[in-house]
Amino acid sequence: MFEQNSVKTVDYILIGQGLAGSALALQLLKRQRSFVIIDAAAQNHTSRIAAGLFNPITGKKMTATWLGSTLFSYLESFYTEAEHATREHFFSPMPLYRPFLSVEEQNEWMGKSAEASYKPFLEKIFLQHAIDGVHDSFGGLLLKQCGFLNTTTYVSAVKQLALARHQVVIDAYVNLDEIEVTSTAVTCCGYEAKNLILCQGVHSSRWFNWLPIRPLKGETIRISASLPENIIINRGVYVVPSSLPNEWRVGGTYNFQDHTPQPTQAGKAELEQKLIALLNVSFDVVSQEWGVRPTTPDRRPLLGRHPELQNVWVFNGFGTKGVSLSPYFSEVLVNAIENGNRINKEVDIERYKSLY
Repeated sequence: MFEQNSVKTVDYILIGQGLAGSALALQLLKRQRSFVIIDAAAQNHTSRIAAGLFNPITGKKMTATWLGSTLFSYLESFYTEAEHATREHFFSPMPLYRPFLSVEEQNEWMGKSAEASYKPFLEKIFLQHAIDGVHDSFGGLLLKQCGFLNTTTYVSAVKQLALARHQVVIDAYVNLDEIEVTSTAVTCCGYEAKNLILCQGVHSSRWFNWLPIRPLKGETIRISASLPENIIINRGVYVVPSSLPNEWRVGGTYNFQDHTPQPTQAGKAELEQKLIALLNVSFDVVSQEWGVRPTTPDRRPLLGRHPELQNVWVFNGFGTKGVSLSPYFSEVLVNAIENGNRINKEVDIERYKSLY
């Protein structure tokens, strides 16, 4: 970076530093690019409260995640390298257990276990009770390549790494109307950059307000309970270990209608009812948290260049899968900007260009 007419020059300006902005920052550090992160940390509820779960078999129908083999092999090396660079621990690979509800479900998974899309992620199928503290009289499914990311520690560690490597992090809300964009540069907060990347989550920007980002509120609770360590339990709700003994993160709810910036009694009751159905041990609710996730109609993230502004990019729409999607696609976006590589058509914002 250098000063010219009191304006400092960098390669990139990133707006937002949740999971998306943190992944981009790591990619840029790896390439020795200079950047400024501008992030209103107090408004970033989603990354702070997320349980950080990653799981290759998801949904009510338990289907293999899109691009699962690529995403999950990439994220393991990505977060392992990030831990080494930051000298912090936030990445916890861990098996995930899903109890069966019937003999029919047992049989269904015995058949699926031989399918190529599921086989890499299946550790073991139990046909009778296997995990203490869980209602699983029909046994259950033990999955591998699962785990969780301590998102709070991760985001904080990336911020500290950026600062240690002489990058700039500004804790502030940015009015995008004050950003100057020309054909060759972007200027904001006293910095001029070759490229601007917007990764603001649900906070709309004037350049990309035509993209169909749908805010999805989620609530989680922390509970105190006696459960087996080093395993995630997931059926109706996920139960993920926390950093404290006998404390667990439980979530999450999914609500497109409620936009109130606070937890609700209804959300807590929903999670408690699902926990009672899942666990056969008593538990106490320790705390409750909330956040809003940026989702899209096709459940694919949003990457790409603005249709008219050649140096303005977006990296958004990761929904509930930011932990598993942001590592791989941060490389996809940076390679598109730096090398002109094509962005996967499934995630390129070109698919929504008709809305512009």
